[in-house]
Amino acid sequence: MSAIDTAVVESGADPAPPVTGKAAPVRWPWAARVGFRFGVIYTVLFCVMIGQIVFALVAVLDEWLPDTAPMWPLQQVAPVLEWVGRTVFGVEAVFQENSGSGDQAAIWVMLVCIAVVAAVVTLVWSVLDRRPAYPRLAAWFLTALRLCLAGQMLFYGIAKAIPSQMPPPSLSTLLLPYGELTPMSVLWLQVGSSPVYEILLGVAELTGGVLLLLPRTATLGAMLSVVSMAQVFVLNMTFDVPVKILSFHLLVFSLVLLAPQARRFADFFLLARHTEPAVQPPLFTTARYNRYATWAQAVIGMWLVAGISWVGWSSWQEFGGGAPKPELYGLWEVTEFRVDGEPVPPLLTDETRWQRLVIEVEGAVTVQGMDGRLTGAPAEVDPAAQTLTIVTAPGTQEPPATFSYVRPDPEHLHLEGELDGRPTRIEFSAVDPGSFPLNGDGFHWVQDFPNAG
Repeated sequence: MSAIDTAVVESGADPAPPVTGKAAPVRWPWAARVGFRFGVIYTVLFCVMIGQIVFALVAVLDEWLPDTAPMWPLQQVAPVLEWVGRTVFGVEAVFQENSGSGDQAAIWVMLVCIAVVAAVVTLVWSVLDRRPAYPRLAAWFLTALRLCLAGQMLFYGIAKAIPSQMPPPSLSTLLLPYGELTPMSVLWLQVGSSPVYEILLGVAELTGGVLLLLPRTATLGAMLSVVSMAQVFVLNMTFDVPVKILSFHLLVFSLVLLAPQARRFADFFLLARHTEPAVQPPLFTTARYNRYATWAQAVIGMWLVAGISWVGWSSWQEFGGGAPKPELYGLWEVTEFRVDGEPVPPLLTDETRWQRLVIEVEGAVTVQGMDGRLTGAPAEVDPAAQTLTIVTAPGTQEPPATFSYVRPDPEHLHLEGELDGRPTRIEFSAVDPGSFPLNGDGFHWVQDFPNAG
């Protein structure tokens, strides 16, 4: 790798031609040439198949594309991946389009297929192409890789800087025992419970992405990306977040971008030697066209920053903290529960009485029974008719629960109608989410004892 790095930088560090003499031809070692060919093919295939990487570059145009557009490459090869998984590995590698997981069996099989294809193409390329080095192709490859990495850093950074990737604990989550949470849920709640911390994480990723957009600051951007992606990858591995494949590749991409500067880093940090400024390999042989290339990258950078910022803000307003709240939004605790006109006592063994009702998104409610179990169900609120209809048992023939509702004041809610075919009246009192310790009174400069619960 060091031979490639030296060739990439030194072959074009000064776009101006020498005054006298002729530049010595650059020749990479055989292993470096083969490794470079394989790396180019593998990286291009990976970035195309993981459509999120490519589609991040379209920025605001994403608004006019189908939601499934980033999955299109995987959708096209899904039958092949399924066959390879079943035939070669003996697993059912079915691509689950709606799972949201980036570590599906189908994607692991895809990695193997990409590696095999890259190896075959590398073999053919090595046989047919006898060039001693690829300094110009390496410059273009590193530039394209840098822009793709910048797009991902901006994409994930804006999702944290405008905190929507890891939202604060939902009302339903506040009712769950800690032991019932998965490691991924714990991580999401840890970050989401501190919006300032999440914003700072996002700002770090955004800064890395912005610095990557220009050649002059690209090295600093790659360094910051290495730190950010290393943290993300470790968290994904230790909290079992299903984005391990992508985060690992983004970390490797960051390291590849730093590889041409490896000798400079060693001289400066380890050997205490004088070193030259870090430079990016030029795309052209003349200073004029390299200036044009820099301007073009600046325009692409402005396009990405503006577009991804718009997408992040739209996401915040659509499903983040800026989304409109439902008509009956809140965490409601039952104060009285009557069936057939008779009060039902709050016994923990009662399987029909409600303890709490949670309404936090349109089209659904969550009911907490007396045993503490949470049950979600589709629901519809009609503000004009002041009715709430809940499908009590999805997929069964049981009739829905239909109530008319009254709100005497913002802190109280009354439902009256039929539940399981029986006349039912339920009265609720609003619960302040801030009363939960997780949403407690925040930061303290002075603490005589830790607030550990």
